[in-house]
Amino acid sequence: MQPIQGLHHITAVAGDPQRNVDFYHHILGQRLIKTTVNFDDPGTYHLYYGDEIGTPGTALTFFPWLHMRRGRLGSGETGAMAYTITPDSIGFWRDHLKRQGIAVEEIQRFSAPALIFADPDGMQLELIPEEAPAEIRFWQDGPIPEQHALRGFHGVTLWLNEIEPTAQLLQKQFGYRLANQQENRFRFQADSQAIGMTIDLLHKPGLPRGDFGSGSIHHIAFRTQDDPEQLAYWQSLLLAGMHVTPVQDRQYFHSIYFREPGGVLFEIATDGPGFLIDETVETMGSALRLPPWHESRRAEIESILPPIERKPVVKAEPSYA
Repeated sequence: MQPIQGLHHITAVAGDPQRNVDFYHHILGQRLIKTTVNFDDPGTYHLYYGDEIGTPGTALTFFPWLHMRRGRLGSGETGAMAYTITPDSIGFWRDHLKRQGIAVEEIQRFSAPALIFADPDGMQLELIPEEAPAEIRFWQDGPIPEQHALRGFHGVTLWLNEIEPTAQLLQKQFGYRLANQQENRFRFQADSQAIGMTIDLLHKPGLPRGDFGSGSIHHIAFRTQDDPEQLAYWQSLLLAGMHVTPVQDRQYFHSIYFREPGGVLFEIATDGPGFLIDETVETMGSALRLPPWHESRRAEIESILPPIERKPVVKAEPSYA
């Protein structure tokens, strides 16, 4: 069983689906690669964003519930997610976001710069300048120039009352190593050259649990190459005392879920079958895709879902680059 290959995807909750698409597809330049539904609640969209084809490590997904109240962060949650950008792109992104009316804070973390901002539902996003070891499939028709495009996930930050049990899980079960520490932030790194290799544990003793709502991150998913490797992790986690679900068929990947000791919902997902099993590269995300077991309810489901306007993509102004 090889160590975890970084992050596979991250799933969060949003409010207005149109506002969500406008922000991630049109401002951040993440292609809407899949428009489907929450398989467990098919009256709700499940929107997937990523590079041109949804390479594992680039896929950010949302359940948008139109009238959901905003969440409040607390212990046992993923408090922030970060994308990688190239070191020469920090000025571009600072200016681009500000021109879109988005408040941006520039900080120093581990002696390196980072940009901090929030999406329309208040979810904290970070841009970390770093040479990206893995290649993505650049979305040629997107709004962001290739040299400044997001390079997939950098990682996530977990807010925890206690970090030791989670640190032990990451190190003993997943093959992560402690790479750095800055005050109450402990950085763990996957033994991989894949995308999304970093997990930061933020020690917040005594912090109460938050209120789940729009802007909350529902779960984070780690990569395994195939079903046999996922099965090996399932068996290993059961032996370690984790309460792991049976394998769930998510059509584009297979998943198992469990709560790590600090309360954050973890998923382990397979790379395949992938997002191209029911669409071509050219048509990805353009139409509502349903799994076979919901196809007979298409008319009912489409009548419930709020419409999403497919606006033309506007290229970033040349002055940005």
